[in-house]
Amino acid sequence: MTATANENPKGVTPSARVVPPAEWLAARKELLIKEKEFTRLRDELSRQRREMPWQRVEKPYEFEGPAGKETLATLFDGRNQLIVYHFMLGPGWKEGCPSCSFLADGFDAAALHMAQRDTTLIAVSRATLPEIEAFKKRMGWRFKWVSSFGSDFNYDYHVSFSKEEIASGKQYYNFGSTSYPSEELPGASVFCKKDGNVFHTYSTYARGLDILLPVYNFLDLTPKGRDEDALPHPMAWIRHHDRYSDGKMFDIEKLKSALG
Repeated sequence: MTATANENPKGVTPSARVVPPAEWLAARKELLIKEKEFTRLRDELSRQRREMPWQRVEKPYEFEGPAGKETLATLFDGRNQLIVYHFMLGPGWKEGCPSCSFLADGFDAAALHMAQRDTTLIAVSRATLPEIEAFKKRMGWRFKWVSSFGSDFNYDYHVSFSKEEIASGKQYYNFGSTSYPSEELPGASVFCKKDGNVFHTYSTYARGLDILLPVYNFLDLTPKGRDEDALPHPMAWIRHHDRYSDGKMFDIEKLKSALG
Protein backbone atom coordinates (compact mmCIF):
# COMPACT_ATOMS: atom_id res chain seq x y z
CA MET A 1 0.00 0.00 0.00
CA THR A 2 1.28 3.46 -0.88
CA ALA A 3 1.23 5.97 1.98
CA THR A 4 -0.85 9.09 1.52
CA ALA A 5 0.16 12.53 2.76
CA ASN A 6 -1.45 11.72 6.13
CA GLU A 7 0.16 8.32 6.56
CA ASN A 8 3.73 7.72 7.67
CA PRO A 9 5.55 4.46 6.94
CA LYS A 10 7.15 2.93 10.01
CA GLY A 11 10.31 4.81 10.94
CA VAL A 12 9.75 7.76 8.56
CA THR A 13 9.76 11.14 10.25
CA PRO A 14 6.24 12.58 10.83
CA SER A 15 7.44 15.88 9.35
CA ALA A 16 7.69 14.32 5.87
CA ARG A 17 5.43 16.21 3.46
CA VAL A 18 4.14 15.43 0.00
CA VAL A 19 4.54 18.56 -2.13
CA PRO A 20 4.18 19.65 -5.77
CA PRO A 21 7.23 19.12 -8.07
CA ALA A 22 8.28 22.77 -8.04
CA GLU A 23 8.38 22.90 -4.23
CA TRP A 24 10.29 19.61 -4.07
CA LEU A 25 12.86 20.93 -6.57
CA ALA A 26 13.34 24.14 -4.57
CA ALA A 27 13.91 22.14 -1.38
CA ARG A 28 16.34 19.83 -3.17
CA LYS A 29 18.38 22.74 -4.53
CA GLU A 30 18.53 24.31 -1.07
CA LEU A 31 19.87 21.07 0.39
CA LEU A 32 22.32 20.74 -2.52
CA ILE A 33 24.00 23.98 -1.45
CA LYS A 34 24.70 22.45 1.98
CA GLU A 35 25.82 19.15 0.43
CA LYS A 36 28.35 21.00 -1.72
CA GLU A 37 29.62 22.86 1.34
CA PHE A 38 30.03 19.53 3.12
CA THR A 39 31.87 18.04 0.11
CA ARG A 40 34.30 20.96 0.04
CA LEU A 41 34.88 20.63 3.78
CA ARG A 42 35.46 16.89 3.40
CA ASP A 43 37.99 17.55 0.62
CA GLU A 44 39.78 20.04 2.87
CA LEU A 45 39.85 17.56 5.77
CA SER A 46 41.25 14.91 3.42
CA ARG A 47 43.97 17.34 2.33
CA GLN A 48 44.87 18.07 5.95
CA ARG A 49 44.91 14.35 6.70
CA ARG A 50 47.42 13.80 3.89
CA GLU A 51 49.60 16.54 5.35
CA MET A 52 49.74 15.04 8.84
CA PRO A 53 53.32 14.49 10.08
CA TRP A 54 54.67 10.95 9.93
CA GLN A 55 55.97 8.77 12.76
CA ARG A 56 58.75 6.28 12.09
CA VAL A 57 57.87 2.73 13.17
CA GLU A 58 60.87 1.56 15.18
CA LYS A 59 59.55 -1.64 16.78
CA PRO A 60 60.11 -4.89 14.82
CA TYR A 61 56.53 -6.21 14.89
CA GLU A 62 56.03 -9.79 13.80
CA PHE A 63 52.82 -11.28 12.38
CA GLU A 64 51.73 -14.74 11.33
CA GLY A 65 50.03 -15.15 8.00
CA PRO A 66 49.17 -18.03 5.68
CA ALA A 67 52.73 -18.02 4.28
CA GLY A 68 54.40 -17.87 7.70
CA LYS A 69 56.06 -15.13 9.71
CA GLU A 70 55.89 -11.59 8.36
CA THR A 71 57.05 -8.12 9.35
CA LEU A 72 55.10 -4.91 9.00
CA ALA A 73 57.25 -4.08 5.95
CA THR A 74 56.40 -7.33 4.15
CA LEU A 75 52.67 -6.75 4.67
CA PHE A 76 52.89 -3.94 2.10
CA ASP A 77 53.14 -6.69 -0.54
CA GLY A 78 55.41 -4.62 -2.80
CA ARG A 79 53.34 -1.43 -2.57
CA ASN A 80 54.16 1.82 -0.79
CA GLN A 81 50.97 2.31 1.22
CA LEU A 82 49.32 -0.04 3.71
CA ILE A 83 45.91 0.23 5.39
CA VAL A 84 45.43 -2.02 8.40
CA TYR A 85 41.94 -2.66 9.68
CA HIS A 86 42.10 -3.62 13.36
CA PHE A 87 39.49 -6.37 13.36
CA MET A 88 37.94 -7.27 16.72
CA LEU A 89 38.78 -10.95 17.09
CA GLY A 90 40.64 -11.85 20.25
CA PRO A 91 42.35 -15.09 21.26
CA GLY A 92 39.76 -17.69 22.22
CA TRP A 93 36.83 -15.86 20.61
CA LYS A 94 34.40 -18.15 18.78
CA GLU A 95 33.72 -15.54 16.07
CA GLY A 96 34.63 -12.03 15.04
CA CYS A 97 32.77 -8.86 15.95
CA PRO A 98 29.54 -8.53 13.90
CA SER A 99 30.15 -4.81 13.28
CA CYS A 100 33.71 -5.43 12.07
CA SER A 101 32.32 -8.21 9.88
CA PHE A 102 29.72 -5.77 8.53
CA LEU A 103 32.57 -3.54 7.41
CA ALA A 104 34.80 -6.39 6.20
CA ASP A 105 32.13 -7.72 3.83
CA GLY A 106 33.36 -5.07 1.38
CA PHE A 107 37.10 -5.70 1.74
CA ASP A 108 37.59 -8.17 -1.11
CA ALA A 109 36.34 -5.82 -3.80
CA ALA A 110 37.94 -2.76 -2.19
CA ALA A 111 41.37 -4.40 -1.88
CA LEU A 112 41.36 -5.26 -5.59
CA HIS A 113 40.78 -1.64 -6.59
CA MET A 114 43.10 -0.11 -3.97
CA ALA A 115 45.96 -2.25 -5.24
CA GLN A 116 45.78 -0.19 -8.45
CA ARG A 117 46.56 2.93 -6.39
CA ASP A 118 49.73 1.58 -4.74
CA THR A 119 47.81 0.60 -1.58
CA THR A 120 47.43 -2.73 0.21
CA LEU A 121 44.45 -3.39 2.48
CA ILE A 122 44.69 -6.08 5.17
CA ALA A 123 43.11 -7.00 8.48
CA VAL A 124 45.03 -7.68 11.69
CA SER A 125 43.68 -9.38 14.81
CA ARG A 126 45.18 -10.64 18.05
CA ALA A 127 43.51 -14.04 17.65
CA THR A 128 45.73 -16.91 16.56
CA LEU A 129 46.00 -17.65 12.85
CA PRO A 130 43.94 -20.89 13.05
CA GLU A 131 41.14 -18.92 14.77
CA ILE A 132 41.32 -16.24 12.07
CA GLU A 133 41.38 -18.78 9.24
CA ALA A 134 38.37 -20.67 10.60
CA PHE A 135 36.21 -17.55 10.83
CA LYS A 136 37.45 -16.22 7.50
CA LYS A 137 36.46 -19.51 5.83
CA ARG A 138 33.02 -19.37 7.42
CA MET A 139 32.49 -15.83 6.08
CA GLY A 140 33.82 -16.67 2.61
CA TRP A 141 36.36 -13.84 2.62
CA ARG A 142 39.58 -13.76 0.62
CA PHE A 143 41.36 -10.61 1.81
CA LYS A 144 44.65 -11.00 3.66
CA TRP A 145 44.20 -11.30 7.42
CA VAL A 146 47.13 -11.89 9.74
CA SER A 147 47.59 -12.58 13.44
CA SER A 148 49.45 -10.24 15.78
CA PHE A 149 49.23 -12.79 18.59
CA GLY A 150 52.18 -12.48 20.95
CA SER A 151 53.24 -9.03 19.71
CA ASP A 152 52.64 -5.53 21.04
CA PHE A 153 51.09 -4.30 17.79
CA ASN A 154 47.45 -4.17 18.90
CA TYR A 155 48.37 -2.64 22.24
CA ASP A 156 50.67 -0.02 20.71
CA TYR A 157 47.92 1.04 18.30
CA HIS A 158 45.39 1.14 21.14
CA VAL A 159 42.85 -1.43 19.98
CA SER A 160 43.62 -4.17 22.55
CA PHE A 161 43.57 -3.77 26.32
CA SER A 162 44.84 -5.68 29.32
CA LYS A 163 42.51 -6.92 32.05
CA GLU A 164 44.05 -4.29 34.34
CA GLU A 165 43.21 -1.48 31.92
CA ILE A 166 39.62 -2.68 31.59
CA ALA A 167 39.24 -3.00 35.37
CA SER A 168 40.59 0.52 35.89
CA GLY A 169 37.99 1.98 33.54
CA LYS A 170 40.73 4.03 31.87
CA GLN A 171 41.46 2.50 28.49
CA TYR A 172 43.28 4.79 26.07
CA TYR A 173 41.14 4.72 22.93
CA ASN A 174 40.39 7.23 20.18
CA PHE A 175 43.11 9.52 21.59
CA GLY A 176 41.45 9.84 24.97
CA SER A 177 40.38 7.93 28.05
CA THR A 178 37.34 5.69 27.82
CA SER A 179 35.69 2.89 29.74
CA TYR A 180 34.45 -0.04 27.69
CA PRO A 181 34.20 -3.65 28.92
CA SER A 182 36.02 -5.28 26.01
CA GLU A 183 39.58 -6.41 25.44
CA GLU A 184 39.32 -5.49 21.74
CA LEU A 185 38.01 -2.38 19.95
CA PRO A 186 37.99 -1.43 16.25
CA GLY A 187 40.21 0.94 14.33
CA ALA A 188 42.16 1.53 11.15
CA SER A 189 45.80 2.56 10.79
CA VAL A 190 47.70 3.76 7.74
CA PHE A 191 51.37 3.19 7.03
CA CYS A 192 53.72 4.36 4.29
CA LYS A 193 57.05 2.97 3.14
CA LYS A 194 59.80 5.33 2.04
CA ASP A 195 63.57 4.86 1.62
CA GLY A 196 63.40 1.45 3.25
CA ASN A 197 61.61 2.74 6.35
CA VAL A 198 58.02 2.26 7.51
CA PHE A 199 56.06 5.24 8.83
CA HIS A 200 52.74 5.48 10.67
CA THR A 201 50.76 8.31 9.05
CA TYR A 202 47.22 8.06 10.42
CA SER A 203 44.85 6.13 12.70
CA THR A 204 41.13 6.46 13.27
CA TYR A 205 38.67 4.82 15.66
CA ALA A 206 35.01 4.73 16.70
CA ARG A 207 32.85 7.06 14.54
CA GLY A 208 35.94 7.83 12.47
CA LEU A 209 35.31 4.46 10.81
CA ASP A 210 31.85 5.54 9.62
CA ILE A 211 33.19 6.65 6.25
CA LEU A 212 34.34 3.06 5.59
CA LEU A 213 30.79 1.69 5.86
CA PRO A 214 29.12 1.81 2.41
CA VAL A 215 25.83 0.35 3.72
CA TYR A 216 25.45 3.25 6.14
CA ASN A 217 26.27 5.76 3.41
CA PHE A 218 23.55 4.25 1.21
CA LEU A 219 21.02 4.20 4.06
CA ASP A 220 21.78 7.85 4.83
CA LEU A 221 20.23 8.69 1.44
CA THR A 222 16.85 7.22 2.42
CA PRO A 223 13.91 8.74 4.35
CA LYS A 224 14.31 6.26 7.22
CA GLY A 225 18.07 6.65 7.29
CA ARG A 226 19.84 4.18 9.56
CA ASP A 227 16.60 3.71 11.53
CA GLU A 228 18.46 2.95 14.77
CA ASP A 229 16.97 5.43 17.26
CA ALA A 230 14.81 2.83 19.03
CA LEU A 231 17.61 0.25 19.32
CA PRO A 232 19.68 -0.40 22.48
CA HIS A 233 22.74 0.86 20.59
CA PRO A 234 23.28 2.04 16.99
CA MET A 235 24.55 -1.23 15.49
CA ALA A 236 22.30 -3.61 17.44
CA TRP A 237 20.55 -4.79 14.26
CA ILE A 238 23.74 -6.01 12.57
CA ARG A 239 24.40 -9.74 12.27
CA HIS A 240 27.07 -11.80 10.58
CA HIS A 241 25.91 -12.11 7.00
CA ASP A 242 25.08 -15.81 7.46
CA ARG A 243 22.83 -15.10 10.44
CA TYR A 244 20.09 -12.82 9.15
CA SER A 245 16.70 -14.41 9.72
CA ASP A 246 14.66 -12.81 6.91
CA GLY A 247 15.74 -15.34 4.31
CA LYS A 248 17.95 -12.86 2.49
CA MET A 249 21.11 -14.77 3.22
CA PHE A 250 24.43 -13.71 1.80
CA ASP A 251 25.27 -16.22 -0.96
CA ILE A 252 28.92 -17.07 -0.35
CA GLU A 253 29.21 -19.36 -3.37
CA LYS A 254 27.91 -16.67 -5.72
CA LEU A 255 30.41 -14.19 -4.27
CA LYS A 256 33.29 -16.64 -4.72
CA SER A 257 32.22 -17.25 -8.32
CA ALA A 258 31.97 -13.51 -9.05
CA LEU A 259 35.44 -12.88 -7.62
CA GLY A 260 36.91 -15.75 -9.62
